[in-house]
Amino acid sequence: MSVNGVGILAAIIIGGLAGWLAEKFMNSQMGLFMNIILGIIGAVVLNFILAAFGMAYAGWVAYLIVGFIGACLLIAVGRAVRG
Repeated sequence: MSVNGVGILAAIIIGGLAGWLAEKFMNSQMGLFMNIILGIIGAVVLNFILAAFGMAYAGWVAYLIVGFIGACLLIAVGRAVRG
């Protein structure tokens, strides 16, 4: 089973790294578990957005970049909702 060219374990590791990078970039204070969740969910959400525009990606570098951007978007939306 794979997620855009990377395995499930790799998706968790790369998602955690993407979430951690987003946490540092957005100056947010979250734990390791939340970093992993944000990285993976961010990659999935942005993947759906890119697929709607007919764009696709594969591989761990692309997954890291998309996860990072998606996690940054999720952090920004969370901040906007909180007020």
